[in-house]
Formats: sequence, structure tokens, C-alpha cells
Amino acid sequence: MKCGIYLRISKEEEFSGGESNSIAGQRIIIKQFMEMHKEMELAGEWCDDGYSGTTFDRPAVNELLQSVYTGSIECIIVKDLSRFGRDYIQTGRYIKYIFPKLGVRFIAVCDNYDSKNSSFMEDSLLMPVLNLINDAYCRDISNKVRWQQVAKRKQGVYIGAFAAYGYCKSEKEHGRLVIDKNVEHIIRQIFNMRLKGNSAEKIAARLNFMKVPSPLAYKRLSKSRYTTSFAKRQYTKWSPVAVRRILSNELYTGVLLQGKDKKISYKLDTRKKLPKEEWIRAEGAADAIISRDIFEKVQAMDLRKKGDA
Repeated sequence: MKCGIYLRISKEEEFSGGESNSIAGQRIIIKQFMEMHKEMELAGEWCDDGYSGTTFDRPAVNELLQSVYTGSIECIIVKDLSRFGRDYIQTGRYIKYIFPKLGVRFIAVCDNYDSKNSSFMEDSLLMPVLNLINDAYCRDISNKVRWQQVAKRKQGVYIGAFAAYGYCKSEKEHGRLVIDKNVEHIIRQIFNMRLKGNSAEKIAARLNFMKVPSPLAYKRLSKSRYTTSFAKRQYTKWSPVAVRRILSNELYTGVLLQGKDKKISYKLDTRKKLPKEEWIRAEGAADAIISRDIFEKVQAMDLRKKGDA
């Protein structure tokens, strides 16, 4: 019998630890099981490392299912049901309807479930209960992670993936942003030019004339991690938008603003923006590049400009 083994662990589970749920731990359990069943032949291994089980939008599981549909796999083996999926509706649909229709055997080793030997009572009662437990567990983990993040943000711990232009992540203190001495003077120069009455357009033009690398160009030159909608462009100049983004960023006064959006559901990656009054504000969470007085003067200038317009 041609068997495909499927392994999965989410980022949250990696963070919480646990050897049995690790990819290596899952692999050992499944292979020990297969050694006791000589009729089983390993046809392939599919692994989703760092993917949540709340969705089936996972690269490896989709490749595995494609092999099932083409008849390349006769049996799927997982450590437990939660590895295959934590969405009880989707998981139940595959195990109760799709796999039986295709003649594919499904085994969850640690749940002691084998579709070949399962009874009507087991499929009708046990499976939905197990899937509901897995779904509830995922919701609980999602809530715990969310509240942990809220607590850290309130403490001024930076949990973002990338540091803003002008800062870098501290190598000594986890979650602390420190000033990037290489471009600190550029930030000050931008604010000073604005105080002298220069528009964002003029400031951007001046920086380009001086051949100052834009934030994106600087990230590339310094080989820093970043993400942006402009990431595919080979060269990006300073733009008025980039200048305005810096001039309106309170981080440069040492104030860390986080939690500006949230997931609409633990099952979806879709996020919604939150109103400013719900953002998490941490004073003094980063070293200031400019004073509060200078920042407020620039904001007042921009407010007057909007009023005049």
C-alpha cells in the first residue's frame, strides 16, 4: 500500500515547544507505526512547517491532496487529527466523505484512528468530537498568543518583523529598537528642512539630489530584512510619500505605537484596521531621534497646510 505521511506544526506550537509535536517527533512516531505494518510502503512525505491548521490553504497539504486525486497515494498517515487540520468542518468533510469516496485510507496514529477499521458509531460520534476539540484548542491558542502580544506591546516590547527606517533591532535586548547611527542624521535633516518651510516634494527632491539612499534602497544596501509593495523595483528614489511617512511617525520621538489592526477571525489571515484610540501606546519605548517639541511643530505646520487647502 502506497502511503503518504503528512507533518505539520504551526508557528505558535514551535514557540511553545514540545518534542512530540515537532516535525522530527511526528516523523519518528509515524515511521515506527509503519515499521509494524509491513504492507505499508512510503510513497512520499509532505511537510507544512510554520502553518496553522485552521485553514487548508497550505502548500504541502495541497500537494498531498493532489497526489490523492491522481491515485498516487492510497493511504494518508498523520500523528494525530490536529496535524491534518483543526477546522472541524473541513477536516470532517475530507475524512468522512472525500477520502472514502476515493478509496483512500486515513490513519491518525496517536488518536488510534484508522478509517479501514472505524465503525459507523466512531465516524458519527468520535470524529466530530475530536475535530471540535482541535478547533477549540486552536481558538484558545490564538487568544493566548493575542493577549501575550497585547501585554508585550503595553510593556513597550517591539514585536514587529521589521524595524522602521532610522532604527534597528537591538542585539542585546530582545524587543528593543535602537537608533541606526548610519541614518540618524537623515531623519533630523528631514524634520529641519520641513521646519524651514520646505514641502515634502522639495525635501524628496533634495535628498535625491544629494544621492541619499531611500529607505528601501538603504535596506537593500545594508542587507536588512524588509517587506514593501515596491520590493520588486530595482531602484527606488525618495518620494514625497516616504518623506510624509517619516514626518508623521511618532516613533522618532521615542513613542512606540503598535496594535493598529487585528485579525477578524483566528481562522482567517484577513485583518481590519483599528481606530487610533485603540492603538497601544508606549512612551519612551525607543530612543528619541528628534524632540517632542520639533515633532509637534511639524504636525502643526501640516495641519495649517490642510486648513489652508
